Amino acid sequence: MENQTKQIPKNDEQLSGIERELVLQYLMDGNVPVTLTPVNEEKASDDGKIIHPLASQIFPVALKPEHIKVQKNGKIHLENPPQSVIGFAGKNVRAEFYFNRVGLFFTSLVDKDKKGLYILVPDSLNRIKDVEEQTDYDFSAVLFFECNNKKDINKPCRPWEHETLFSRPVWKSIPLENQKKAKEYLEQFVESAKAKKNAGNGIQLIPVCNYLTFEAEVKMQAIENRVQPLNILYVDHERIVLGTQNQNDNYEVGHEYGLKLCFSIKNSPILSRDIFVTCLVNNVYESEDKKRKCIDFIYTTMQEEDLRYLYEKATKRLFV
Repeated sequence: MENQTKQIPKNDEQLSGIERELVLQYLMDGNVPVTLTPVNEEKASDDGKIIHPLASQIFPVALKPEHIKVQKNGKIHLENPPQSVIGFAGKNVRAEFYFNRVGLFFTSLVDKDKKGLYILVPDSLNRIKDVEEQTDYDFSAVLFFECNNKKDINKPCRPWEHETLFSRPVWKSIPLENQKKAKEYLEQFVESAKAKKNAGNGIQLIPVCNYLTFEAEVKMQAIENRVQPLNILYVDHERIVLGTQNQNDNYEVGHEYGLKLCFSIKNSPILSRDIFVTCLVNNVYESEDKKRKCIDFIYTTMQEEDLRYLYEKATKRLFV
């Protein structure tokens, strides 16, 4: 389809009228899901101060293409919408969707006519902004090649915000509502480890179970299916465990990779320390819905002074 091959310039956040017409035609012709999220509106009190509404759980609702019908005038009828969307009637919502992998959004009132609920595509649409990535980590890593195939991959790895690295993992770090499912995963992984004898003391399985059961709000991105950095879930002097939600990330047990561990050292004349190692895929753990996986790497080569540094940092004990 000709309209689908046209690209939106990346510079301006707001689309022009011509671009809006292209997007509207795309919505009419294409098989495009749309996500609706209620907008939490702020009100001003008599003294001019902003009053924030009571905290409430607001979840986006993804509408499949069969639930929306787009007209040339920009009216989008919500056909047989789920019960959660019916509750949006009379409220403003943020509608988000992808146009040729570019994330776009607009805000509209959910109104009603004789055909049912609808929203209106306004005169102007906006691009979803890129989330600024934090770069000043105390610790990060780069998985930079696969030894077996001599293949450069160069994947950045960032600490997962829901685990504390270089401290002993504790079960209570897993949200209470996830612990039942996490326990099922743990029992499964422990049983497998006993048979294979390949999980060490098994302490790394706690962050693995936390990651596989964690339910985070899935947000629309500026670019659809952009590859995200790997999450660092656990690290010590023997292994590193990484998590990923990238559907195309495939790791096979026994494959060897190059890895750079990057430390920012505070209160020291040496501002940073990089440790280069090779590591082997020891285990791959996957969630039941196949949306998340954890890769357990064990180091295969490491300098003794680097081993000492990692041991003391991870265990808080002297290396002897």
